[in-house]
Amino acid sequence: MIATLIAGCARLVTGATARWLVEPRSERQRVYFANHASHADFVTIWAALPPPQRARTRPVAAADYWTTGRIKRYLAVRVFRALLIDRSGSDGARRATEQMVGALRDGDSLIIFPEGTRGDGREIAPFKSGLYHLAIAAPDAELVPVLLENLNRVLPKGETIPVPVIARVTFGAPLAPAPGEARDALLGRARAAVAGLREAD
Repeated sequence: MIATLIAGCARLVTGATARWLVEPRSERQRVYFANHASHADFVTIWAALPPPQRARTRPVAAADYWTTGRIKRYLAVRVFRALLIDRSGSDGARRATEQMVGALRDGDSLIIFPEGTRGDGREIAPFKSGLYHLAIAAPDAELVPVLLENLNRVLPKGETIPVPVIARVTFGAPLAPAPGEARDALLGRARAAVAGLREAD
């Protein structure tokens, strides 16, 4: 009930329309990977999913942001079922990858942002290696590229109150590692798949 209400509010605030170039109601486990420009990003993707898929999809989010304040913590843990990541310390990236692999092995789908940090909404930064490790660890999970447009204007960096702007979420065709494909080749192909959704009809 609360999840449905939050999803509706998210769509209302962002004005986000979803465009699907892949079957939205697939029963396959998925890793949705997207560009990152706003704290509203994962909420927007999560809200765009059909309810059955949303119920088994966990956004991966920064613990240092989503655990500050009781309301944000409640939403992250109880509503979104977010996988909260602490990437501090020298082994933070390794621990984060282990958490995500564990969630996939438990049968969850994930929403991730391979750039590792928020950008300006125009350029997509090179992807970090986590997506590659997930693809190898869970070869049966579909890797679905997602392009978020105008989300950086809905909730700009440093702001806490969303500004209603028409946004769009495009879900692209899945990709998978080719046999023997090197890490950098897969990450480059995945990044190009996200960027290419700007040109997709």
